[in-house]
Amino acid sequence: MKILKRIIALTLSAVVGVCAVSCGDTGSSSGSEKKISGYEKTGKFVISLYPEYAPITCENFEKLVSDGFYDGLTFHRVVDNFMAQGGDPKGDGKGGLDEKIKGEFSSNGVDNKLSHKRGIVSMARAAAPDSASCQFFICYSDNYASTLDGNYAAFGEVTEGMEVVDEFLKCERTKNARGETAVPVYPITIDKAVMLETKDGEPHQAEFTVTYSPRGK
Repeated sequence: MKILKRIIALTLSAVVGVCAVSCGDTGSSSGSEKKISGYEKTGKFVISLYPEYAPITCENFEKLVSDGFYDGLTFHRVVDNFMAQGGDPKGDGKGGLDEKIKGEFSSNGVDNKLSHKRGIVSMARAAAPDSASCQFFICYSDNYASTLDGNYAAFGEVTEGMEVVDEFLKCERTKNARGETAVPVYPITIDKAVMLETKDGEPHQAEFTVTYSPRGK
């Protein structure tokens, strides 16, 4: 009888142990689904600011970075051969700040000669010329320079880590209201944005650390 009880006890113990492992795996699989399905990576890129073209825009951007405004926000719109747009506090392209800045581009009376080429960083805005506040975009190609130049405030350039921004294009995306395949399925998150110390006379620089999920390994 004692031997039988011992066998029963060991059997129950084994069953409980298996249940604990299964339940743990089930719970963690849903919690780590993003990592398994999206394959998370972390990278950095550096934006050099050009206040000689857009001083108001650069000052606003530098202040937002220094204040930690961009930390935790996302790139909500990533379009092949066009651009990656981020910095929206709502995360859907509809958010912004109450305080707007002047649109520093030629159609708004500002002589800004910085062209929207690959790697150039510019401010997103609504229809009104002076409606930009915090959303910005990074150009992937030169193809849209003719339509963006003179209508949007280019103010900087990705001078290090453009290959990281390129990897956003590998992230799984769905269509947005415009019909663009642009909305990341797994968030492209700005973990941290900081201003870097630079020598006098050199462009001010902002370093962005991002987490994203390119397809495949």
